[in-house]
Amino acid sequence: MTGPGVTGPGGGGPGGGGPGPTADRPVRVLIVDDDALVRAGLSMILGGVPDLLVVGEAADGGEVPAAVAACAPDVVLMDIRMPRVDGLAATEALRASPHPPEVLVLTTFDADEQVLRALRAGAGGFLLKDTPPAEIVRAVHRVAAGEATLSPAVTRRLIDHVTAPGAPGGPEPRRDRARRQLAGLSEREHEVAVAVGRGRTNAEIAAELFMSVATVKAYVSRLLVKLDLNNRVQVALLVHDAGFV
Repeated sequence: MTGPGVTGPGGGGPGGGGPGPTADRPVRVLIVDDDALVRAGLSMILGGVPDLLVVGEAADGGEVPAAVAACAPDVVLMDIRMPRVDGLAATEALRASPHPPEVLVLTTFDADEQVLRALRAGAGGFLLKDTPPAEIVRAVHRVAAGEATLSPAVTRRLIDHVTAPGAPGGPEPRRDRARRQLAGLSEREHEVAVAVGRGRTNAEIAAELFMSVATVKAYVSRLLVKLDLNNRVQVALLVHDAGFV
């Protein structure tokens, strides 16, 4: 186990620039939380899983760039409330960098605007700290694979928030903007985007739309490029904004 900002085992390039997790290489995880006990607990949970490797820790969002450069994680497990640079600012900065690792936000702080800001910044998921350990492990695996993961409570609140008449900007302007952004998609791309908005996994989308999983992955990748988005969570938000789910 490494301390905050200290190089972890296995090396790797900056900005999550390693080859990525494979069948014979574990998912590399960086834990970012200002509470040493929380970091220790998460390290114990994740360290006991054979295909996960905790490669480093950071105690503040300001330490994230150096820790990512030193440890080359595939996934950053990010707290929100930290004393100097919070997890939202750290996520925005990290996801704006070239070839960033995935970010999974794990926090006790679940205000709607914070959830939306984290997800729109490019976080691959948002879990509350009362999430059972097994669910946290599954979430790390899903985010590493490029799939969205949200706790059920957060999902319900998120959908309520983005569909509420009083949401910032009003429903119609937001819906119009989202529909214009989605208008350039082909019919098949639109079907995949809506399925992503419904929270379907790649395998579920493949079964519903009679595609191979590899084809679904190719469509999702194409959606991210065409819509200029970071991950499928942002695709889901856009589809919800457009009113297609």
